[in-house]
Amino acid sequence: MVMDPSFWRGKRVFITGHTGFKGSWLCLWLKQLGAEVTGYALEPATEPALFSIANVARGMNSVIGDVCERNNLIQAMIDAKPEVVIHMAAQALVRYSYQYPVETYEVNVMGTVNLLEAVRQCDSVKSVLIVTSDKCYENQERQAGYREDEPMGGYDPYSNSKGCAELVVSAYRQSFFENGKHVGIATARAGNVIGGGDWSVDRLIPDMVRAFTAGETVVIRNPGAVRPWQHVFEALYGYLLLLEQMNGNPTAFSGAWNFGPEDTDARDVAWIVGQFVNTWGGADWRIEADAENLHEAHLLKLDCSKARHELAWQPVLKLEQAIEWIADWYRCQRDGDDMAALSLKQLSVYQSRLVS
Repeated sequence: MVMDPSFWRGKRVFITGHTGFKGSWLCLWLKQLGAEVTGYALEPATEPALFSIANVARGMNSVIGDVCERNNLIQAMIDAKPEVVIHMAAQALVRYSYQYPVETYEVNVMGTVNLLEAVRQCDSVKSVLIVTSDKCYENQERQAGYREDEPMGGYDPYSNSKGCAELVVSAYRQSFFENGKHVGIATARAGNVIGGGDWSVDRLIPDMVRAFTAGETVVIRNPGAVRPWQHVFEALYGYLLLLEQMNGNPTAFSGAWNFGPEDTDARDVAWIVGQFVNTWGGADWRIEADAENLHEAHLLKLDCSKARHELAWQPVLKLEQAIEWIADWYRCQRDGDDMAALSLKQLSVYQSRLVS
């Protein structure tokens, strides 16, 4: 199933978390497709930030606000009159959640509640996508990938808050949207997304880029941990494809959806580091035990057969290609290139592969 660019032309889209890594890429893509985009989020959390470097605010309505402030969120959505809502605002870091668990639950759980309350008061909305995480599952550290109908869980506050958000969405869908005001509401659980423009702390690729740019050796905590790595474009492609289908058939396409890589691209951290080091050139790394000894999953995979069969969605880039694209993006940023132009070029090349 191929995306229909005409679907997005002139479509009013409301995105929370638009100043973040994934949100910025999604805004660039939607603007390129001709959508009328309104974003609602805090100021960028990092410096530098893709939102600033790629001039994401140009050609869209950017509202600075907090999803924890319900009335402000409701008013912003009513003013935007969106047909499509995509909720990406989140506290997205596992290790940060150990230090700030209350904030993590406030943003990830109550922020989701507030978003759904806003949707209830906005008659223009036809479809909603809530982005959660692959970490929402009760992880048994098994080889088989998790299916959408398996139990929610999460050992750490971040992972658990995403499982809680999934339960919130399910309850709201059944309580308020299946009878009467019928709006398509889906959740998306993506694997570990990587891509140019991410400068978050305690994330593998950004940590490597910071170290290598400074001429330092990067320190790796958990080299044997296996994750479902994928380029950010792969997940966003799945989100857009799902929203197109949900708009025409909300009953069939509401619910939970996994978006992850081929099983062969569920690699351990050491493989990713080695591949990125070789692609970057002239860099080095070493293993160092985690002094804080915080729990993080060692093995996590997704079963994405639902998206493959019902959406005909599948990854476009092999992991080796994704890492090449990412290294190229960061090298160009380091060298002072026009990152707005380069980012749009990468999006265009990716889209051309969707129809080839």
